[in-house]
Amino acid sequence: MPGTKGFVREITLPQVHDARGDLTFIEGGTHVPFTIQRVYYLYNVPVDSERGGHAHRELEQVIFALSGSFRVKIDDGYDTSEYWLRDPRRGLYMSRLVWREIDSFSQGAVCMVLASHHYDETDYFRDYSEFRAAVAQ
Repeated sequence: MPGTKGFVREITLPQVHDARGDLTFIEGGTHVPFTIQRVYYLYNVPVDSERGGHAHRELEQVIFALSGSFRVKIDDGYDTSEYWLRDPRRGLYMSRLVWREIDSFSQGAVCMVLASHHYDETDYFRDYSEFRAAVAQ
């Protein structure tokens, strides 16, 4: 895990398939590199809306598209990249100090987020220049 530079990687979850359908499961500390403290969902998001627009001081997250698709734009203060999430078995892990923006939601998209900490407003960078200053330290 890096020091102050953010870290992003894709995660693929196991799939159990039989004639009755598919089952995917998540175990904190096994499939995601932290103990899951919070789970939340984004849904009924208008297709022209944007979510995110922040980074975290300490929190780690994994984002999944349980249904539909959306784009996640990533900025670690040095490089930018984007990921399209559309497979419920594939998630995007983000360490601390990663600025994220989510857009291009398809109709009916459901975004699930697994978080390493309970909600804490003081953990957020909501101002991009403050985020960049923290990364530079």
